Amino acid sequence: MNSYDVAIIGSGPGGYVAAIRCAQLGMKTALIEKYATLGGTCLNVGCIPSKALLDSSHHYDDAVKHFEEHGIEIPGDIKVNLEKMIGRKQAVVDQTTGGIDFLMKKNNIDVYQGLGSFKDATHILITGDETTEIQAKNTIIATGSKPSKLPFIELDKERIITSTEALKLKEIPKHMIVIGGGVIGLELGQVYRRLGAEVTVVEYLDRIIPNMDAALSKELNKVFKKAKFKMQMSHKVTAVERVGDEVIVKAENKKGEEVEFKGDYCLISVGRSAYTEGLNVEALGIKLDNRGRVEVNAQLQTTAPNIYAIGDVIKGNMLAHKAEEEGIFVAETIAGQKPHIDYNLIPGVVYTWPEVAAVGKTEEELKEAGVAYKSGSFPMRALGRSRASMDTDGFVKILADKKTDEILGVHMIGARCADLIAEAVTAMEFRASAEDVSRMSHAHPTYAEAIKEAALAATEDRALHM
Repeated sequence: MNSYDVAIIGSGPGGYVAAIRCAQLGMKTALIEKYATLGGTCLNVGCIPSKALLDSSHHYDDAVKHFEEHGIEIPGDIKVNLEKMIGRKQAVVDQTTGGIDFLMKKNNIDVYQGLGSFKDATHILITGDETTEIQAKNTIIATGSKPSKLPFIELDKERIITSTEALKLKEIPKHMIVIGGGVIGLELGQVYRRLGAEVTVVEYLDRIIPNMDAALSKELNKVFKKAKFKMQMSHKVTAVERVGDEVIVKAENKKGEEVEFKGDYCLISVGRSAYTEGLNVEALGIKLDNRGRVEVNAQLQTTAPNIYAIGDVIKGNMLAHKAEEEGIFVAETIAGQKPHIDYNLIPGVVYTWPEVAAVGKTEEELKEAGVAYKSGSFPMRALGRSRASMDTDGFVKILADKKTDEILGVHMIGARCADLIAEAVTAMEFRASAEDVSRMSHAHPTYAEAIKEAALAATEDRALHM
């Protein structure tokens, strides 16, 4: 029987990063993955493939809508080859997951393919083509999440689908109904809207991206309506039925009236739930909360002290980079170091176009907590760089403490905000004030100038270019 200092169950961003860090710290490490490829949901059917399709569809959208204005003339009709687009997406996935294979070999990490389950606190059974047993002093549960579904909806994975199937459709929908106005539904909805599908978003709450600052939700909703999305807020879905190649969605609007939507595809995008099936955690007395997530303490230990859990399988935002930070945290904890994670400074991003990104407290959270704050905003349309690229939607908003001027939250929507948010995270990690950021030189012309201008607006209400 092979023995290890650490075994990790699950090879998503949290799991494989934890494995690398454990190996770097001198621990003999095993990584267990039930699927044939490493990388988990993120690399195989999540972050990476969805961004590949978003980029491809963005190129098409630009060619159809903007190339002529840029002085680029393409003779004949511009057409979508969906099969080729999906093929390119898969090539990106294959290259990325292959990179994880390389990293495991480079770091001398033993990889086991099969379903990992606990025999006891120090022994793991791996069931694949054959059953293998290994011994581990410590184990990290990194089994991630799966798409949630409403109990009355039967997924056929052909017309009534999840994000997994939406990444490999063989045709462009005529009318895609998206149930859920969160990140995944909006991103994939935008992919198919760009390619020519009619898209209707049906959301239970009164706004999209409800966990982000309300100003971001309002601006993104405006952008989507301009792109001719049909946005149906405050609608409670009551039934989803397939009749031949048609999907019928019934819902109650905020007046309590029944309404009906008909399309040829329905994407169920109502969040994700922790995945613990087959682990046999019950045999160890490891506790799960009322949402099926593994309960952990501040050190991310379960009720079995040598077993840890990270990523989507525990509480908190389901983000790949959160899982990575937790994987490193646990590896260093096991090694006797004193790492830390500031969950307030883990950014959230929506990869629509314009992109949406945020870190820290929202305006609603500050109001609820009774924190005295000031706010400064700057519109992207006032930037020379935005006008040059024709990306004028959006703004940057900075929230700062009214007395100390320390930045408490940064919320942005616009071109390249997924990258720009790192500046805000850096500033807040060092507890910068809005004035600190306003006095830093930002290259001109860039999108990042909006951050400087918003900081000026928050400091003394003296943005220069508005």
